[in-house]
Amino acid sequence: MLLVLTIATICVAGGNRFLTTMAKILLSLIPFLLYLFEKRWKTAFLYGATFAIATYGGIVIIGRTYGVLNFILVALFMIIARFMPGLAMGSYLVTTTTVSAFMEAMQRMHIPQSVSIALSVTFRFFPTLKEEYQSINKAMRVRGIRFGGGKPFQMLEYRLIPMLISSLKISDELSAAALTRGLGSPKQRTNLCEIGFKIQDILAILFCIFSWIMLMFDGFII
Repeated sequence: MLLVLTIATICVAGGNRFLTTMAKILLSLIPFLLYLFEKRWKTAFLYGATFAIATYGGIVIIGRTYGVLNFILVALFMIIARFMPGLAMGSYLVTTTTVSAFMEAMQRMHIPQSVSIALSVTFRFFPTLKEEYQSINKAMRVRGIRFGGGKPFQMLEYRLIPMLISSLKISDELSAAALTRGLGSPKQRTNLCEIGFKIQDILAILFCIFSWIMLMFDGFII
């Protein structure tokens, strides 16, 4: 979570001086390396290739274009280069952390349950929403409603509205499931997950502190 906060903040709000640029590059490599360690080769390749293209475009291609095209490319490349590392790190956090491990970690850090339960529901919300979207997508393909199928209004009606309704139902069901499993109990929960403070946690914290120090010395935080 500290890595998500650090990467998202520095990559989006940081400037373009030398120290800050170095911090951005190093922080942007972290999601790529973590995906490789998890052997998620496809995700790592897509993230690395997209970020590399956006970075290259922001340095080289933008300087060779003019007018409206330059404005569009600047907006596109800057948005991808600044927001993608934080989104990739957040996706890694959600997909590799179980709710049980997360709740145990929050409990050991003495985080209030009002915060930890809300975050635990969020952890399951996006993966469940993704599965729901895939099911809706398959159902619409059977009915011939797809991009380029000549039915753009039906595509919006039959995909967007079910997704909105499913989002409301999923949030209610996940909240009820969390309370049913005793997440709101005032007593301390037992857990079978092995939670500990290891060397990689220390290195991650030190790296985040180092990145903030680089940003401060670069003159962007007083």
